[in-house]
Amino acid sequence: MKRIQAAQPSTHRPAINRLTPAAAAAAILVLGISAPAMAQQAAAQQSTGAQAEPEVVIVTGIRAALQQSLSAKRNAAANVEVITAEDVGKMPDKNVADSLQRLPGVNISSSAAGSGGFDENDRVSLRGTAPSLTQTTINGHSVSSGDWFVLDQVGGAVGRTTSYSLLPSEIVGQVIVRKAPTADMVEGGAAGSIDVITRRPLDFKQPLTLEGSVQAVYSTLAEKTDPQFSGLVNWKNATNTFGVMLQGFSEKRSLRRDGQELLQYTQIAPGSALAQARPELANVWYPRLIGSSLFTQERHRKGGLVAAQLKPSREISLEATYFTSKLEASNYNRNYMTDMNGSGAIGGNVIPDSYTVRNGTLTSVSFANKGTAANPLRYGIVDDIVREGAYAKSEFLDLNSKWRVNDQLTLSALIGKTKGTGATPSQGVYEGDVNNSGVSYQLNGLGSPATVKFPSIDTSVFTGTVLDWVFGYSPATTSDEETYGQIDAAFRLDNDTFKEIKFGLRGTDHKRSNFAISQGPNWANTEPGTANTNPAWNGNTYPGDFGKDLGGDFPKNVWELDPAILQEWGNLHSNRSAERIYYPDMFNLTEKTKAAYVSTEMEGDGWSGNLGVRVVRTEGESNGYQILPNQLPGGNLPAFPWGGFVQQTRIENNHTEILPSLNLRFDVRSDVVARFGASRTMTRPDFGALGGTVSLTDETHTGNGGNAALKPTLSNNLDATVQWYFAPRALASIGVFYMDLHNYVGYGTSTGTFIDSRASQQSGQPTFATYTITSPINVDASVKGIELALQMPLGAGFGVDGNVTLSDSKQDFGSCPATQTTTSSSPCDMLGASKTTANVGAYFENEQFNARIGYAWRSSYLAAQDRGTPLYQDAVGQLSASLNWNITKNVILTISGQNLNEPVLKNYVYNKDQPGRFYANGAQYYAGLRFKY
Repeated sequence: MKRIQAAQPSTHRPAINRLTPAAAAAAILVLGISAPAMAQQAAAQQSTGAQAEPEVVIVTGIRAALQQSLSAKRNAAANVEVITAEDVGKMPDKNVADSLQRLPGVNISSSAAGSGGFDENDRVSLRGTAPSLTQTTINGHSVSSGDWFVLDQVGGAVGRTTSYSLLPSEIVGQVIVRKAPTADMVEGGAAGSIDVITRRPLDFKQPLTLEGSVQAVYSTLAEKTDPQFSGLVNWKNATNTFGVMLQGFSEKRSLRRDGQELLQYTQIAPGSALAQARPELANVWYPRLIGSSLFTQERHRKGGLVAAQLKPSREISLEATYFTSKLEASNYNRNYMTDMNGSGAIGGNVIPDSYTVRNGTLTSVSFANKGTAANPLRYGIVDDIVREGAYAKSEFLDLNSKWRVNDQLTLSALIGKTKGTGATPSQGVYEGDVNNSGVSYQLNGLGSPATVKFPSIDTSVFTGTVLDWVFGYSPATTSDEETYGQIDAAFRLDNDTFKEIKFGLRGTDHKRSNFAISQGPNWANTEPGTANTNPAWNGNTYPGDFGKDLGGDFPKNVWELDPAILQEWGNLHSNRSAERIYYPDMFNLTEKTKAAYVSTEMEGDGWSGNLGVRVVRTEGESNGYQILPNQLPGGNLPAFPWGGFVQQTRIENNHTEILPSLNLRFDVRSDVVARFGASRTMTRPDFGALGGTVSLTDETHTGNGGNAALKPTLSNNLDATVQWYFAPRALASIGVFYMDLHNYVGYGTSTGTFIDSRASQQSGQPTFATYTITSPINVDASVKGIELALQMPLGAGFGVDGNVTLSDSKQDFGSCPATQTTTSSSPCDMLGASKTTANVGAYFENEQFNARIGYAWRSSYLAAQDRGTPLYQDAVGQLSASLNWNITKNVILTISGQNLNEPVLKNYVYNKDQPGRFYANGAQYYAGLRFKY
């Protein structure tokens, strides 16, 4: 009898769970010793005519892949979404996140917290929650990753999320999105989990399989073409008992982002001289900086996966997998900015020549040049920053095994280690003040970038600019690594209702640390404020078509420094000595976890399900720093270069959580399946939230920083779905969900006891006081919503699919901070929460061609907290398409495109009268050949 199976792992691959690393290693060793005996037993069975392994038939094509995904979804024990390898291969997907965004309830974003928006999907979240509430695993275990952007490597923005830019689609066998948990799943995803399953050597049909691709990618804005290569070699023996697979990829891409950035919205202080002279300006918001921002980058993603699989019999299997991916991401960022806090503007309490106020915002203002040659006034700042050698890296090595002891008992075990790294080895930085110009701006909401005028200066010429200072981190690094081990057992029961009982143990040892050196000026080599310390300018300006996709009237013909000259100048004038450790953005954390679970599989007439409970113990330790403004008695604390002293603090954070789960599946009819799930899930706080350094002000007993006492977020979940499989490769479904979140990590104030250095100096001995700290805090929150999905063939090779997710979320601070007058957003909004997410697509396939087109859209959402204010991403949609032509049986021509509609990413602060960012990344076109043998 033949069974139909695609060339990827079975959806019934057993869950691999939970043991301490040492115990898991012992279990694997026992299984390995048993392998020869089991192999002899298998050979004896074959020689006596025992039933052989069923023949495997490879299924390919879009329609077959959709059928595979629907079959896996329909037969799953809980509510899941599934993508197969063919789904990925037949779409214009360059990483796993590109494919996931098309599933119901899945949201994507194109950056982490600090780097802004780009043209590649990078973070994934579920059902209107932040990415940190979604757990990403590979082959059932956690995976560490780093970030390439310096502000995501250090400080409070450091999260637990996985960077999908490190996960190319070539490694995928299958992706399973689990919206309703089971007790055997790794904890960490309060909103759900995503498991990326890699290919396995014995899943291939032929003894030798060769696959590869040669492509070129053209980026319209960068106007550059780059090569991309991937390859796979898989070999297995004739008896299908041993196989080895080797995958490799090398993908280069040029990136250019044109933008206008409005940074650091600030309120005019009521007691300021300006507010006293113009009372109507008190508490009015204004952007401190409005910049013409040009970002360029050369990305090179390279790495591979090696897997070996030994299956001497049907009863035993041993696997080893190693994966590595490095994203080299050198980048150059330039920004020519107005400076409303300059000496000739609001920062100098200068009364504007004209202005308008709307919705609590200074929407237009004009300052004439009132400076003189002897007393120039500052109206602008220029930042040019080159970061050569920046990179992110992720890797793991795991060993797992499965032993079917007898018809009733099956054991499985896993041991492994994963490590992620992000680094910025150096920064070449120039910041200069622009004087003697005057300035005006007009905010245009989100309709177009702000109008900005420098009436008396030529922005294309490097004149009127003097050195301010050198700043930043160099080097900055982050390291994230985890050792894990687990063991599971499944015992079949002879019972009419309870069919199987599962139990298991899991243990981890996790370490997270970062390091930064403050790159301040080297005063011995630099005289601030003098023109002769400026780097040489070779006449370079922004590209002639800068801002063409943005529109608006703001400086576009702007001078820039050559990156090589800037890097050399930065090496000469920056102070990168080891004494300049930047303690405010440094911390290290350790977490040891232990988990145990028990669950049972149930089945009755027309229904099935599972019931279980997971118990998790977390023992955490945070080592951060307390920044003290004055020297304590004895002077035994290390000096902090920017003034004051530091003291390392060690805080323990231990907790035990009980996580029950119930999933029920009802066969209402032969083509209708209903599901219900109830569960409790958890997510541990982001590393930056736990480990951020606390900086104190003794005079007011206030401070800001991280909160090492944060509790994990717990979510009580309800999930119900009805699925109608009304035809082959067809599905119509409706689902509702509710998440009641406790200890959600918001942003507010808390109290803590710290050393009062000022009082200590006066008393001559350490004196402690209670401080009010602005930091992440635990609050309550809730998410509820509905998911609608349709997948349907139309005949003649055509088909359509689409889905809509409607979500309503909020967090409860008790008393949310008031926003200014009429707003379209609230500080109580949850991070990453879009009210509406929609996807629509169509495909065509015959024996010669297949094609897909898709459009993904999401409504506005809170993207980040930026310089003390929220930053919202406005609604945005992405259009993509692909075409594949089977030239021969083994050679395929591929043409695809992403961001074909060239979307402009727009951000705002409290309301749309306060624009925050405008970014254009252009479109990307891919063309090449895929081959297989």
